[in-house]
Amino acid sequence: MVSKPSSYQVALFLKARGDYGREIIAGVCDYVRSTRSVWDLLLHEDFRDSVDGISEWSGHGIIADFDDPDFESTLSDLNIPVIGVGGSYQRESDYPRNVPYVATDNEKLVTEAYTHLVDMGLPRFAFYGSPEAHRYRWAVEREKVYLKLCARDLTKPEIFRGKGTFGPDWDEILSDVIAWLRELPKPIGIIAVTDSRARHILQACILADIAVPEEVSIVGIDDDPLLRMLTRIPISSVRQGTRKMGQIAASMLHRRLKGAILDEPRIIIPPAGLNPQISSRYQPIYDPYVMRARHYIRQFAGQGIKVAQVAAYVGVSRTTLETHFRRAFGWTVHDDMLAFRLQLAREMLEEGERSLERIAELSGFTSNQYMHAVFKRELGCSPREYQRQQVIR
Repeated sequence: MVSKPSSYQVALFLKARGDYGREIIAGVCDYVRSTRSVWDLLLHEDFRDSVDGISEWSGHGIIADFDDPDFESTLSDLNIPVIGVGGSYQRESDYPRNVPYVATDNEKLVTEAYTHLVDMGLPRFAFYGSPEAHRYRWAVEREKVYLKLCARDLTKPEIFRGKGTFGPDWDEILSDVIAWLRELPKPIGIIAVTDSRARHILQACILADIAVPEEVSIVGIDDDPLLRMLTRIPISSVRQGTRKMGQIAASMLHRRLKGAILDEPRIIIPPAGLNPQISSRYQPIYDPYVMRARHYIRQFAGQGIKVAQVAAYVGVSRTTLETHFRRAFGWTVHDDMLAFRLQLAREMLEEGERSLERIAELSGFTSNQYMHAVFKRELGCSPREYQRQQVIR
């Protein structure tokens, strides 16, 4: 006789509004699908309002965000199994007590972003953090890592925490960021504590006419695809190992539900890699006309702009701008735009989510046929052949 699968009611106290929480939840679901157990998953996104009366809840287990110390203390003494997820800490005393814990490695996240900027040839570095220190301890930890790296390399730290992200204050938030950016020495690489804060930097640079990445190079943390879609210039970002965090947290809870004692009550998950985008591809350029032109090209090349529009933005004649580009690179403004459009198309082909017609439109080519001709001339293959090559690799 086949035994009936075990059934559990599990509460997830996790925020699904950002990529961090969504990917942890996805990892939990990955694990549940891999077992014969039946899990009734209850999602509490606004968990600070849901925790009252949790001690009387009749469920079997909880996976919860422990980055908020108040919430951590509320759940740590329950009589049902609880698995905490959150950030790693430099001090042992900051970790939850008596609760199994799965953490994203804050030290490695910031170090990977910092190392990338070093590899790009940046001479100095800054950090854009968060003012909400009590409820978001991971932000404080990431700032500590940045300070430690600056001390190691004997570089002057530049830190700005700014304001929290509230819609009515958006203009004031960007105004403060612009003021900070203008005071920074250039060129500089900036590590943002999240992709959302990285977007602040990028929008402030666009408004202040600060060239990205020639003057300010930006790296965020989360690699959130939705936020990347909201920016004119794609932002480089470090991927957290959040899906793996969810899988491991669910596995730990499952073992606790079956009465097992965990051999590893704390597991630290390293980053899943860095996704390099245009925002951090620093090239030392000292010609202000070229920097302004490329800043404009990166924002609008996908919209099919012409060389004359670039020259008008810079405030010089087309002939003058062409002279500056040839002096700096040995090629024309049109060549530079074409190379950028080709790069955009290649990245979208690698993602594999859009039709060729849509990719041609979004990357600024006038037609699929023109994009095909450029791929053949520059890369020796068609767009579809290029896409197949990436799958094989």
